Amino acid sequence: MPELRSLLLSLFLLFALTGIVAAQDYPTKPVRVIIPFPPGAINDTVGRMIATQLSDRLGKQFIVDNRAGAGGVVGTELAANAPKDGYTLLIVSLVNTVNPWLYKLNYEPIKSFAPIAFLASSPNVIVVNPQVPAKTLSEFIALAKKQPGKVQYASGGVGSFMHLGGELFKLSTGVNLLHVPFRGGGPAMTDVIGGHTNAVFATVPTATPQVRSGKVRALAVGAAKRQATLPDVPTAAEAGLPGYDVANWIGIVAPAGTPAAIVEKLNKEIAAAMQSPEVRKQLANQGTETRTMSPAEFGDFMEQELVKWGRVVKEGGIKAQ
Repeated sequence: MPELRSLLLSLFLLFALTGIVAAQDYPTKPVRVIIPFPPGAINDTVGRMIATQLSDRLGKQFIVDNRAGAGGVVGTELAANAPKDGYTLLIVSLVNTVNPWLYKLNYEPIKSFAPIAFLASSPNVIVVNPQVPAKTLSEFIALAKKQPGKVQYASGGVGSFMHLGGELFKLSTGVNLLHVPFRGGGPAMTDVIGGHTNAVFATVPTATPQVRSGKVRALAVGAAKRQATLPDVPTAAEAGLPGYDVANWIGIVAPAGTPAAIVEKLNKEIAAAMQSPEVRKQLANQGTETRTMSPAEFGDFMEQELVKWGRVVKEGGIKAQ
């Protein structure tokens, strides 16, 4: 038995040393960065930004591969089954902690991946058509309580970021809003601007130009602090709804089993890149911000999001369509 323990320890140290050596040379060839959504969405813009940064910092190309389909499931499953060598990475977002509650997946939403780094997040903005007789969040809640099931909110589709924000709002306030889904956030916002629906729980980039032009009225942002692009709009807590925190976040992971030394190297390089003035400016222009997390912290964060949105899906009765 002592000989067996000694052999196992030697093998462990050999594998650990091999991983460290591999990380020192990593990458020796191009790295694929799978984005499970089409070009243009916030996941794509942030993913491309970090791919460019890593290419510059590590001297090899980090090539974006858009693999859209089934609400992000197609690209995510592809990454889950990729080699565990650090040469396939995946951009993840809030949807990765929502899909498990809506679809039967062929991978584990957390355990199938090695968390690398948190990249950015953007909170939602609760906006209404200017004709809605509510100038504050408290007035909007009171209006909805007086007219249960009659006040409508638009979204980009069932299970979308807008839909989830609306359902969490309903659970947080006890109001009964009527959900009106559209095929995308743009049409949802257009319908509210036109006065056909009353409200929308929009992203900061989508809402900001419409708020500034006066086409919609912003009541609150679902964040702990006010947003630089909408400094006059109070947080939900300031507006009387503490605990309402809704952000579309973006991060990066690798297939589970990827050498820890490579994960740590990527985390360190990403943390440095996200602190650069150039990247911070790009994020601010998109209505997003970043914060530094270790791989373990990012893993814990995703676990918390999985529980949070599981409750919203279940109690909101959300079903995939």
